[in-house]
Formats: sequence, structure tokens, C-alpha cells
Amino acid sequence: MNKFLMALPVLIALGLGSLFWIGMKRDNPNDLPSVFLGKAAPPIEQEALPGIPAPVQADLAQGRVVLVNFWASWCPPCRAEHPTLTALAAEGIPLIGVNMMDREADALAFLADDGNPFASISFDPKGRTRLEWGVTAPPETFILNGKGEVVYRFIGPLVGDDYLQRFRPELDKALAAE
Repeated sequence: MNKFLMALPVLIALGLGSLFWIGMKRDNPNDLPSVFLGKAAPPIEQEALPGIPAPVQADLAQGRVVLVNFWASWCPPCRAEHPTLTALAAEGIPLIGVNMMDREADALAFLADDGNPFASISFDPKGRTRLEWGVTAPPETFILNGKGEVVYRFIGPLVGDDYLQRFRPELDKALAAE
């Protein structure tokens, strides 16, 4: 019994070390794929911000690539990625926004100050849509193919090298498959 108790810390350390080593050898240890990859996108809350259309389920399957972006006015990374979203909208890529866990007045003020790149926005003050989509925190952006299936999930702001090296190639691949 004593020998087993003496060996237990060594066995625990070896087990944890093995788990850490395996975790570090994954293809992309920072990747957190969506359980919806290759599946139809979940529903989106139908509540709207005043003066801005709410998305309907048909907006997710337009026959072309659509981006669904989860954002909030209180989120600094969301503010940082806003120029990128505006540029994507200028390219003609449809964007559906999901304003999550925000106050209506704050969301409207943010859009009034910085512009509205979204074709439609779901107002989700309680975060129900966030839970349905498995969003951890804003911003998160999903690429949907023309059938409304999730083909890529990007966690974090669409800025800098992360945008250029991770998100943009996936978007270009989805656009090429249209």
C-alpha cells in the first residue's frame, strides 16, 4: 500500500504530462470548431432593432455565401473588427448580425456612429441565439454556404494577420465553391 501511495504522484504527473503533450501536437490547438460544421445553421432570434430588418431563416440559405456575425456594442474587439465587416459588405458579401446581450439604445448608437454593414440584425438581449449557436463570446463569425450550412467558425475579431491568414482563406474557399 505504501509503495502505491508513493508512486501515485509520479503516475499522476506522467498522465498529465502525456495529456499536455498530446494537446500541443494537435493540428491547430487554438481551433474550436463548431458542432454545426457541415450542418444546417441553427435558428436565429426574430426580434429586431427599431428601423432595421430582422433576419428570417431563409436569409441563412440564400444560394450564396452568407456571414453571421455575433457582436455587441460593449465589446472592444467588435469595435475593432467593424471596419473589416464594412469592407466585406462593400464586397457584396451578405452579413447577418446578431447583437447579443446588449441594450437596444447602445446597439443603435454604435451603428449610428460607425455605420451598419449588416443586411439584417437579430436583437438578442438575453443571448438565446448565442447559446443555440454555441458562441462563447463576441465577436464570432460563421461562414454559411448557399444551402445555409456552417462551413467555418471564426472566434475573435476579424483583424490583422488572423483575418488574413485564417478567416479570409476560408471565406475565399467558400466563395469559390458557390
